[in-house]
Amino acid sequence: MTLMVIERMKRICVIGGGRWGRNHVKTLAGLQALAAVTETNPDLLRQYQEQYPGIQGYTDVDEAIRQRYDGYVVATPAETHFDIAMRILKAGLPVLVEKPMTLSASSSEELIQTAKAAGVSLMVGHLLLFHPAIRKIKSLIDGNRIGALRYLYSNRLNFGTIRTEENVFWSFAPHDISVMDYFVGHPAIHIE
Repeated sequence: MTLMVIERMKRICVIGGGRWGRNHVKTLAGLQALAAVTETNPDLLRQYQEQYPGIQGYTDVDEAIRQRYDGYVVATPAETHFDIAMRILKAGLPVLVEKPMTLSASSSEELIQTAKAAGVSLMVGHLLLFHPAIRKIKSLIDGNRIGALRYLYSNRLNFGTIRTEENVFWSFAPHDISVMDYFVGHPAIHIE
């Protein structure tokens, strides 16, 4: 999320406070925009409420949606992203969904169409686009300091967390593809 978005949104609910969600919780708390956390693990939820006094806590996603916060962050396992994001969008509320947005292109397109119909923002957490090194490379490209791009490729140097609910493409490729799209200034039209 950009700072401009945060300035307009003061009450954000993070859905999923686990491995990646804790980063959203910490960041939003630091921006004084954290209003609530939805977490199925009651012990973890209790820890958040102790660490960040005054936030609301929910174990039920639908209860959190009924509260109509200014925005929602979905940081749950990938196989749940579509269902949770769809419920938020159908309620007419903006949402940032961690990558991968969904586990199929058709599901992602359905979320996009639902967001458009509801007139609300749907964002995907492509955090590498804000990394200083990526920004620097983009400025070198745009300033024609390294010449014309002829092709792009990427390599993974570590495996990260091994997940059984999604394949490696859905786990890692969204980062690489979003960075490449950013570098060239438009979405990929062909990937080999």
